[in-house]
Amino acid sequence: MHPEVIDKCRQAYKAAAILANCSTNLKNDILVSIARSLEANKNIIIENNHVDLELLKKKDSYTKAFYDRLMLTGDRIDGMAESLREIAALDDPIGEVTGMWKRPNGLKIGRVRVPIGVIGIIYEARPNVTIDAAALALKAGNAVILRGSSEAINSNKALVKIIQQCLTDKDLPEGSVSLIEDTEYAAAIDLMKSNDYVDLLIPRGGPKLIKTVIDNSTVPVIQTGAGNCHTYIDSNADLDMAVDIAVNAKVQRPGVCNAMETLLVHQDIAPDYLPKVIPALLGRGVEIRGCRRTAEYSSAIKPAEELDWETEYLDLILAVKIVNGIDEAINHINHYGTKHSEAIITNSYNRSTEFLARVDAAAVYVNASTRFTDGFVFGLGAEMGISTQKLHARGPMGLEALTSLKYIIYGSGQIRE
Repeated sequence: MHPEVIDKCRQAYKAAAILANCSTNLKNDILVSIARSLEANKNIIIENNHVDLELLKKKDSYTKAFYDRLMLTGDRIDGMAESLREIAALDDPIGEVTGMWKRPNGLKIGRVRVPIGVIGIIYEARPNVTIDAAALALKAGNAVILRGSSEAINSNKALVKIIQQCLTDKDLPEGSVSLIEDTEYAAAIDLMKSNDYVDLLIPRGGPKLIKTVIDNSTVPVIQTGAGNCHTYIDSNADLDMAVDIAVNAKVQRPGVCNAMETLLVHQDIAPDYLPKVIPALLGRGVEIRGCRRTAEYSSAIKPAEELDWETEYLDLILAVKIVNGIDEAINHINHYGTKHSEAIITNSYNRSTEFLARVDAAAVYVNASTRFTDGFVFGLGAEMGISTQKLHARGPMGLEALTSLKYIIYGSGQIRE
């Protein structure tokens, strides 16, 4: 096994035993201390981030959306600090008794929340994940091993150095939050197979990264992130609302997993809606790939192919399809979607409830942008990722998703016969 990986796994394993018994006040103090340190060291963080940005520009894979995900600004660092303070203000899930009952033999049985232990995070060029993951893990009493991408290595090193200094200032081990600095593939594979030390692995990034982790990991994995998200415009939708929501869902931040990738439009409203929304999208730099009927509304629309319906673009590209009704829309979403975030725009109560009931996704919206699927926005302080599976955790993963359960049993001398 890679020497750095095994060393940091061992350190995290030891640290987890200490963190599991830390007081709520101590954990909150650490989070607030990290927030202050981020604010005090903005220039250092931005300088290191600038190195990553300049190196990215030299790569053929460079896109504006990727650049945006990687970039840290003063405002974004302030947002990270705000998130830390919000997590500190949340109730501590550790020690919460979720149930207690008495059996006929006199045994009192309870369930209590406990930390998972050591959590590994493998993620792409999103330095904010470094802070979100560390903060949530620490508040829930877990040690965390971070493995970011090569594109963000200098940013991540600067952030983790700040976190570790705050930990040691509070007499907690640096291994509570560690970063695998070797960005080679082999180091990531070794982390995926560190069953003796790592209790849970969470990949956060594009479909290729998630598939790689699922295919190679022997550590239990929570699948997150891939977001082929849809917005369906029903026949009686408010046109202005439907335009505003569609534009926001696509362009507000196109390089993230909760951005809309496909717009579905009821055939009855298409003649009124598409002449409004198409210019609004084109005017914001969106490339539209439409079905045959959609293409009739603008010569700027490129013909959509089968691959477009299943693609998470993470860019200013949008697939548009005219559908016969809500049944076709729901069937399309359940076939091509990634169970992330889906929305219906409608003034019909019956159709909104039908959509909520029949669409299989972690977050389903009525008359709102899919861009709201976010742990911070949902009041969770931040998120470890957005789980698109159904076991253990689903949707934005906050503190509760980073805990397990322990049964506690009180007896008075009972023996089993």
